[in-house]
Amino acid sequence: MHLRRALPLLAGTMLLPLLAACGSEDKANDPTELTVLAAASLTDVFKEAGKAYEKDHPGTKVKFSFAGSQELAAQVRQGAPADALVTADTKTMNDLSQETNTPQVIAKNRLTIATAKNNPKNIKTLSDLSRSDLKVVLAAPEVPVGRYSKKILDAQHVTVKPVSQEPNVRAVLSKVSLGEADAGIVYVTDATKDKVATVTVPDDQNAVASYPAATLKTSKHKSEAADFVKWLSTNDAQKLLRTAGFQQP
Repeated sequence: MHLRRALPLLAGTMLLPLLAACGSEDKANDPTELTVLAAASLTDVFKEAGKAYEKDHPGTKVKFSFAGSQELAAQVRQGAPADALVTADTKTMNDLSQETNTPQVIAKNRLTIATAKNNPKNIKTLSDLSRSDLKVVLAAPEVPVGRYSKKILDAQHVTVKPVSQEPNVRAVLSKVSLGEADAGIVYVTDATKDKVATVTVPDDQNAVASYPAATLKTSKHKSEAADFVKWLSTNDAQKLLRTAGFQQP
C-alpha cells in the first residue's frame, strides 16, 4: 500500500483505543444514580435528606419515587428497577422478604386528626369522627396509615363512614386542606406541612408507625444502596428526621 494512503489508516487505528479509553473514563466519572422507593409521608424530609447525602457523597445521586407503601410493594413485585425501599410499616416490608435484604427501622411516627383550619366543627376526640354532620376521609385499609387508623378507631369502638378512602396519607391531607372533608386521620409529620388544624390523639389511644428501610436484591448498585440505607441511621440523617417530627426508631 502506498505510504500516503497507509498513514491515515494507521492514525485512525491508533485513535480508536484512545477514544474508547476516553469514553470509559467519562463513564467512570459519571455519578451512580440510586432509585429509592419511599412512603409518601417521607416526601418532604427525604428530599432534604437526598440533598444532604449527595453533598457528602459526590459520586452518588439519589432519585426518590414516593407513593403509598402498598403501591411501592406492587412496584417491587413487578420488577421495577430500584435500589432501596422505605415503607411506613413493617408488615409491608416483611411481606417482601424475598425481594429485600435485611431491613432496619429508621424512624417512627404517630397519628393525629387533621381538621379544617381553626377546627370549625369543634372536633375534640376520635369519637367525634362518628358524628353524622362530619365528612371524614381516611386512607384505604390496605395503606399503612389506613390500617393504623382502623386499628385505633376499632379500639375506641368508633364507627366512621368515610366519604372517601385515599391511596396515601398525602391524599387524605389534601382532601382536608382543600375543604373537601371536615377531618381525616394522618401522620403527625404530615399535618405540620399544610394549612390544617390538628387534634391530638392521646398516646394510650394512638398507634406507632415504624419505617423500615432495606436494599433490594435486584439493585444494580448494591454497595451504594447499602451505604445509603446505613446512612439513614446516622446522626446527620436522624437529625433531619427529628426536625421533621419523626420519632427515634
